[in-house]
Amino acid sequence: QVQLLESGGGLVQAGGSLRLSCAASGGTFSSYLTGWFRQAPGKEREFVAAISWSGGYTSYADSMKGRFTISRDNAKNTVYLQMNSLKPEDTAVYCCAASTSRWSEGYSNTARYNYWGQGTQVTVSS
Repeated sequence: QVQLLESGGGLVQAGGSLRLSCAASGGTFSSYLTGWFRQAPGKEREFVAAISWSGGYTSYADSMKGRFTISRDNAKNTVYLQMNSLKPEDTAVYCCAASTSRWSEGYSNTARYNYWGQGTQVTVSS
């Protein structure tokens, strides 16, 4: 059983940056594909980014490409999401999730993920 805890959210002005962290405990986190998702009020949860267990593969939603960077440090059981050039529309609760699926089986579908964190609020003011 893997427990995930996000941190690093907060209030930032448009154009600013934040780095989110997802710390894992229990299980063998280094063997899990890990993703970030977000959910804004009144909207469905959407895929943000994902990284393979080794860090060799990454993928981003189109609206995040060039602004967000996902990375991981398996020695620290932590996955990061560096968010730059933030926009008010990036305001949401950001959650990390871990999956036992292989990269080729898909990473943007929430149904692929076995474990979820509680989320951290990111608010971008205009």
